[in-house]
Amino acid sequence: MFLDLYSEIMEDDMSKKMLGDIMRQAQKLQTEMAKMQEEAKKKTVEATAGGGMVTAVASGAGDIISIKIEKDVVNPDDVEMLQDLILAAVNEALRRAQEMVNSEMSKLTGGLQLPGLGGLGKLF
Repeated sequence: MFLDLYSEIMEDDMSKKMLGDIMRQAQKLQTEMAKMQEEAKKKTVEATAGGGMVTAVASGAGDIISIKIEKDVVNPDDVEMLQDLILAAVNEALRRAQEMVNSEMSKLTGGLQLPGLGGLGKLF
């Protein structure tokens, strides 16, 4: 009986230690993820459309930082083409920004898709 009680106490202590270790690791990961998100906000990616006629720059936070349109592509008689080029460049810039954030997140998690953390890779 004494051995059973001792064994139960030891298992309980080991469980508490393991839980404490897991909590410390989770807190460390959370801190690193927050740092990565702040760093990602400062990074930018660029995308072009129409052979470089329209360029969009997006941040890791999902903000469009700038749009550059070459004069040669501006045609008052074909506004729809310009709109399409702007949309294409902006969408590609946002896709690249998300890809950059996902890549950074993957470095932290070792490529694992951790349950409950799915939204952390989506800054926007």
